Amino acid sequence: MAIQRARICHLEPSKKVLYDEPESERRDYNKRICRLRKSEYPMLKGTVYLDHGGTTVASKSLLRAFAGQMPKILLSNPHSDAGNASWSASTIAKTRRRVLEFFSADPAHFDVVFTANATAAIKLVADAFSGHEAGFNYYFHYKCHTSLLGVEQLAESSLCLDSNEAFASWIQRDNESQRPSLFAYPAQSNMDGERLPTHWPAQIRTSSCHGKRYTLLDVAAFVPTSPLNLANHRDAPDFLVLSFYKIFGFPDLGALIVRKASAHVLKHRRYFGGGTIEMIAFTEKLCVVRKDTSLHERLEDGTAPIRNILALACAMDEHEHLFGGMDQISKHTTWLARTMYKRLEGLRHANGMSICHFYKASSSEYGDPKSQGATLALNFRNDDGTWLGCWHVGQMLRDYGIIVRTGSHCNPAGAAVVLELDPSWLKGEFEQGFRCNTEQDVVKGKAVGMVRITFGAMSTMADVDALVDTIAEKLVDKGKAGWSADRTTTCLGKRIAQCCRGLLAKPL
Repeated sequence: MAIQRARICHLEPSKKVLYDEPESERRDYNKRICRLRKSEYPMLKGTVYLDHGGTTVASKSLLRAFAGQMPKILLSNPHSDAGNASWSASTIAKTRRRVLEFFSADPAHFDVVFTANATAAIKLVADAFSGHEAGFNYYFHYKCHTSLLGVEQLAESSLCLDSNEAFASWIQRDNESQRPSLFAYPAQSNMDGERLPTHWPAQIRTSSCHGKRYTLLDVAAFVPTSPLNLANHRDAPDFLVLSFYKIFGFPDLGALIVRKASAHVLKHRRYFGGGTIEMIAFTEKLCVVRKDTSLHERLEDGTAPIRNILALACAMDEHEHLFGGMDQISKHTTWLARTMYKRLEGLRHANGMSICHFYKASSSEYGDPKSQGATLALNFRNDDGTWLGCWHVGQMLRDYGIIVRTGSHCNPAGAAVVLELDPSWLKGEFEQGFRCNTEQDVVKGKAVGMVRITFGAMSTMADVDALVDTIAEKLVDKGKAGWSADRTTTCLGKRIAQCCRGLLAKPL
């Protein structure tokens, strides 16, 4: 479907809560993180890591704590009656409760289903909805991750909401369909860091047209640098998905958090795996009785990843000890992102041309954690306004020990909107053989990808300094004789300027 250019507008303009702590307090905390980084993150020595949105980095204390437990504990299959199965089951149950506590969620109203990652959690919900006899309707925000777009393939009908205003129009429509409807959106865009309205789930639930509408909230990009509070279960989303490695760096584990009042809609899942059933009788057609003591017992197929779950318990312990809670991480990363934005925004070529072009929602503001996360999405320009290809910029930065992400960031609709790439144009270029995030990063004068900078709990102001100084030194025309974009090359001698081909298209 054609996706129009975004019209960004929050439904209820929120009061901006800009970072207003004294600079000295932030710098003192930054010094603490610098000391911590030397002792806890030796793998970052000599590297400026700015791709925490992909995965953050595990601390040495976490890895040691987990490794220290492994030789001391006999872990048995929790489905078995042999060995130390009861200890395994108890550890899983305790960690499940710890996850709910981490998000201030009452176990009386929420349950945690462990999955491989956020994508697996999304698929679990999609499979359950597709099991309804009449299928389901699917609505999704245009800034959804590719994994949320994939749900569309299982729906009877679907609609992409191409702006925040479109949401307001949608919830006012009568829900005449007898099919359940699922609305999915990200708490924070993994592409540009925009934080979308948190009141949408409650607004859907209290609307006169609520009917059978449910909300799936992707919090994978949100929770690594922001506290998530689910204390008010009445206004909470029905389903939330996340990946723990984005918060702690380890283990490779995800979760689906389910509001119990909405759990009944997941009972239509057709597939079942070991550990999820009470009885099977081999009649002409299988007679299957599924477990009903808890939601997670019905949905966690096969043996639980007990070692990953034990590692998650270690991760939550060490994370709190090292950083002092999510509020501190939020303040720190908000400060870093705002500083980075201001400094990059101030860079100019000798002729006055801005070198940086940011992709930021008009309602977002760096320094306001309610509207903007610790993510910057941007491209760079030559002094004549032409694009410096994002892939080549990424390669150049890597040669200087700076790691960023480039491409469309698994956010094809959002990227197409901000880069002003027409769907038919993208399809035509794709058919010619071009692909996302290659050295063909500018097509017919169009940038077809962008650079993404994401901060994490262990990021410091030194990371900001390193990237800004490198951009200023290597990409900014200072008016010196003989300067040209061609001099800005990687060590392999690849040109960074004026690459003539590329493509953002991602097969879904």
